[in-house]
Amino acid sequence: MSPAKKVSVKKVVLAYSGGLDTSCIVPWLVENYGCEVVCFCANLGQEEELSGLEAKAIASGASKIYIEDLREEFVTEYIYPTLKAGATYEREYLLGTSFARPLIAKRMVEIAELEGADAVAHGATGKGNDQVRFELTVMALNPKLKIIAPWREWDIRSREDALKYAAAHNVPVTATIKSIYSRDRNLWHLSHEGGGLEDPWHEPTEDMFQLSESAECAPDAAEYVEIYFEQGIPKRIDGAAYGPVEIVDKLNALGGKHGVGRVDIVENRLVGMKSRGVYETPGGTLLYRAHEGLEQICLDKQTLQYKQVIALKYAELVYNGMWFTPLRQALDAFMDITQRHVTGTTRLKLYKGSITMVGRKSPYSLYREDYATFGEEDVYNQADAEGFIKLFGLPLKVAAMLDIEGSGRGKYGSPDYSEFKRD
Repeated sequence: MSPAKKVSVKKVVLAYSGGLDTSCIVPWLVENYGCEVVCFCANLGQEEELSGLEAKAIASGASKIYIEDLREEFVTEYIYPTLKAGATYEREYLLGTSFARPLIAKRMVEIAELEGADAVAHGATGKGNDQVRFELTVMALNPKLKIIAPWREWDIRSREDALKYAAAHNVPVTATIKSIYSRDRNLWHLSHEGGGLEDPWHEPTEDMFQLSESAECAPDAAEYVEIYFEQGIPKRIDGAAYGPVEIVDKLNALGGKHGVGRVDIVENRLVGMKSRGVYETPGGTLLYRAHEGLEQICLDKQTLQYKQVIALKYAELVYNGMWFTPLRQALDAFMDITQRHVTGTTRLKLYKGSITMVGRKSPYSLYREDYATFGEEDVYNQADAEGFIKLFGLPLKVAAMLDIEGSGRGKYGSPDYSEFKRD
């Protein structure tokens, strides 16, 4: 039974992929809200067939559809800031889905304003993080827009239900109940959830992976790659300059060939439950590792260590859908300053799923072999270390002296061997 109409809507812009769920949402919106539906599909490098989507959307009941290539904006305005921050969620997740949703939602809001729509809709479920990411973006950019989330309203509860609904409403879909995984793909990564992955003890089957070879099937010979950065932004691969989309594409192919970038984690969703996800991010993993190697020689100790602290907060903001917030913008300003001298080249060695940092160089390197040597010279006099150690350890010394003064013995006194007898 359909829910009662909660709000009056004249025109809604739907984030549309052409998949089973969003294909069902089009007639459901018309049926339950009596509104005009405009679809919007963002090309973020999902490699799905975009041709034929217009006919499919119109056949499902939409009045029109926007199909836009946002790949370059995705890389430069979302991937690169997160890369510069070194943000990783819960140690391993490189946030591939997390920062894609704000971009889609931002453009959806812009199209709604262009179309004079009074609402937007999305196909995220009521159990996951994406609903939050879509809706926080809408709230931040145009809070006057109504938000419709069909999964929180309708009676469809499974893939089988959706297929029945599609058949009953003559919705053209190609999905079948044989698909066991829930996947999200874009230029940056491919995620896998559901199916056998719902058991955290169950090892993913090899046929599930699409972007990367297994370590066992990767080439038997190691391969080297050099990545050049300017102020924290990758610009060249092995000396050749490429655009943002090309760089990610080429590194995806290279990393996938060598089995790099597979992650299997049980993560904490924003909504409170744990979820097991398997991610393939071959190119992103190479970029993160190369960027980290360059920062090792370009950043001073205090900046590097504090940046690691800030990266945790940055990752949390991105994961939680808080992209368009003053705090993230402020953290970007901090990150941009840290990247002013992160220019240079790193060399990685790829072999059967592993990445080894084997070289890094920069005109702004703070590493000086002549300063680090153990020889005697003007920069570092080993005799100075004695005074430094005494001052550095002074709090420990004072605490120990107070212990002795109070008890007559140190905190770690001599052991008592009286209870032990010689055999």
